[in-house]
Amino acid sequence: MNDHKSKTIEVSIAGLEPGMKGVNITFKVMSTSEEQSVESFRDDGAHRVLDAVVGDSTATVLMPFWDETIDSIKEGETYTLTNGYAGLFKGSLRLHLGKFGSIASTDAPIDKVNTELDMSTKEFNGSL
Repeated sequence: MNDHKSKTIEVSIAGLEPGMKGVNITFKVMSTSEEQSVESFRDDGAHRVLDAVVGDSTATVLMPFWDETIDSIKEGETYTLTNGYAGLFKGSLRLHLGKFGSIASTDAPIDKVNTELDMSTKEFNGSL
């Protein structure tokens, strides 16, 4: 068994902490930013990226979507992220798909999202 598929955990958005890996979470896409083009220092290529605010009944968090994944998400829809991770970007908590994660539509929509708690504005001690 590969390390990146060994342990996954079910978690709510309010339960996310920097450095969490193997995260399984269901969320609703609340809003998306304008798509941007960025140059990658890893592969010297141009990539598309946009940030989405995603939420569940416990909180919201920012989540970047890259390249072809952008075309598969829609505002107002509910998705399940499998084997994602949480990290800090410029001090802000983000939920990430990552290269070992997957995202899929779910048949059970999230009707109520707690917009009062934004995990991306919460301060975390240390940095990862």
